[in-house]
Amino acid sequence: MRNRKRPLAASQYDGDMPECQPDELKYKRSRFTARLPTDRLYSPSHYWLKQFDDGQWRIGFTRFAKRMLGDIVEFQFEAKPGEAIRVGGQIGWVEAFKAVSDIYCVIDGTFEGGNATLAGDPTLVDEDPHGAGWLYAARGTPDPRCVDAQGYAAMLDAHIDKMIGQEKGNGDDDDG
Repeated sequence: MRNRKRPLAASQYDGDMPECQPDELKYKRSRFTARLPTDRLYSPSHYWLKQFDDGQWRIGFTRFAKRMLGDIVEFQFEAKPGEAIRVGGQIGWVEAFKAVSDIYCVIDGTFEGGNATLAGDPTLVDEDPHGAGWLYAARGTPDPRCVDAQGYAAMLDAHIDKMIGQEKGNGDDDDG
């Protein structure tokens, strides 16, 4: 049985809670490296989900998502605490140096609120995306396509191989 910390109520999150170092899966493919905490689920859309004993989930961007977005500049949630949410539904947006992107839900259930600490310091998403830089909390059932760290590593392999193939394909034009 894993020792999990019980989070505060959504309105009390302050980002200062100490986190235990979970077991990690070390991942490397091409020029991308990451440590994937094994106490989470991972979505095909590159979010991580961590469940707490009281049934609440915290959701955040994976390091891969962060690499694709770049440094976070601003974000906003359009979903309100207590509002019903569905997998795939847009619940907010994020602006980063490389892209502006919608934030999609990976839970069927209820939106509990965004990480209030990020409003004052969005760089936490960049500095600690699997910890203090979590995005939002929710209650409910995760997207059934979510996988463990090993499954996510396989997803990353396929995604990165596809990106590498596209890079090679763009540079291999043979005009004769």
